[in-house]
Amino acid sequence: MKTRIKEYRARHDLTQKELAEKVGVRRETILYMEKGEYNPSLKLAYKVAKVFDADIEELFTFEDEELND
Repeated sequence: MKTRIKEYRARHDLTQKELAEKVGVRRETILYMEKGEYNPSLKLAYKVAKVFDADIEELFTFEDEELND
C-alpha cells in the first residue's frame, strides 16, 4: 500500500508524533504507515483522513499487484 501521509503532514505542519497523538497510536505506527510497511485498520485510516480533512482514497492507494493476491 502506498500512502501520502508524509505529504499531508508536511502541508499541515505536523510531526509524526503530533499526528500519532491526534489519532491515538504510537509515532512508530505513523512511520511504518508512511513507509508502506503497516496497513492500518479502516478505523485508523478514517481517523488519519479526518485529521487532514481528506478522503481515505486520497491518502491510501493499493498497488495493482496487491489487488491480484
